[in-house]
Amino acid sequence: MLQCLEGIGKLIDCFVQSFDIEVFKHIQGLKDPETIASETIFSVSEVEAMYELFKNISSAVIDDGLINKEEFQLALFNTNKMESLFVDRVFDLFDTKRNGLLGFEEFACALLVFHPNAPIDDKIEFSFQLYDLKQKGFIGRQETFEEADTKHDGKIDKDEWRSLVLRHPSLLKNMTLTYLKDIKTSFTSFVFHSEVEDT
Repeated sequence: MLQCLEGIGKLIDCFVQSFDIEVFKHIQGLKDPETIASETIFSVSEVEAMYELFKNISSAVIDDGLINKEEFQLALFNTNKMESLFVDRVFDLFDTKRNGLLGFEEFACALLVFHPNAPIDDKIEFSFQLYDLKQKGFIGRQETFEEADTKHDGKIDKDEWRSLVLRHPSLLKNMTLTYLKDIKTSFTSFVFHSEVEDT
């Protein structure tokens, strides 16, 4: 009987050691909205409202406090039935830890680029990465506009991309989500009382 209990103890130890500590952290909830707000252009109440949105998205399929690709697609297109290069690419850019899951910090930081007050250079960089499908540091001419290839080398580098989007600002139009400017009033279902004052 003692050997059996020791075996169960070892099994539990193995389980605990293999348990992803990141998943455990996310299950606990939002710990420090002030820090996230201080490191971004979001206010504390906007961070808290985004967290409520995050919780809704992250519990759509599996209630684990993390967003998987299927939940991400449900949030964007209200369906999980289609394959989408766009969803895959955006999800991969959001997934900075490269683990196939989005934690809240990744989600909040990724949304920064879509904020109306985000620097234009951040929007240009993100859109460049979005079009750089092969992740080679350039955009192939077949992937976008031939007029951008000013060096006539069959590819578009970051400088050429920057020049193109500055000449054609409409290319970055989808890089701004105006509701992020005041997310707490855009999603009235997420209005709640914060315990922290905005600064």
